[in-house]
Amino acid sequence: MNASTNGAVEDITSAQVRAARGLLGWSRDRLVDASGVPKRTIVRFEDEVTAPRKSTISALRAALEAAGVEFIAENGGGGGVRLRK
Repeated sequence: MNASTNGAVEDITSAQVRAARGLLGWSRDRLVDASGVPKRTIVRFEDEVTAPRKSTISALRAALEAAGVEFIAENGGGGGVRLRK
């Protein structure tokens, strides 16, 4: 299974996580601190090596959303991210 397509509607993709970090100016280490997810797990997810557990996706999503990121659903045009106003 591709790491960026875990199947559930609320899942986020590895590309969205990379883009969200870019918007925030966060390193992977900063995301580790904010989410509690081990760095090796983040690296493997972002590099699309493995698909993390649902709880891992939830932790990443919660940390990025708490920092002001909004995840945009695919809706046929591809998923995206933006910063909340």
